[in-house]
Amino acid sequence: MREILHVQAGQCGNQIGGKFWEVVCDEHGIDPTGNYAGNSNVQLERVNVYYNEASGGRYVPRAVLMDLEPGTMDSLRTGPYGQIFRPDNFVFGQNGAGNNWAKGHYTEG
Repeated sequence: MREILHVQAGQCGNQIGGKFWEVVCDEHGIDPTGNYAGNSNVQLERVNVYYNEASGGRYVPRAVLMDLEPGTMDSLRTGPYGQIFRPDNFVFGQNGAGNNWAKGHYTEG
């Protein structure tokens, strides 16, 4: 079986990644709390490619989310699917680059 680790970096990567997880959850019948709510065994057939099964049958995305500042992370955590991620998979700094690539690359990064 293959396992995929999903890495999301920066504001854009995390915003796209948030939508990605909404689609993958829908395809596999995973509700916003990480529990299976689907209606077909086919949905669970390859669920372990993207998810680890935690205690209580809860599915947790195999993902690392990182950014230079916590703003995008806070949006993801408080969004509809924010509860499915493990809190220690969020990695972020405090300063940010203010959407300035050069500052992020040369100063903050």
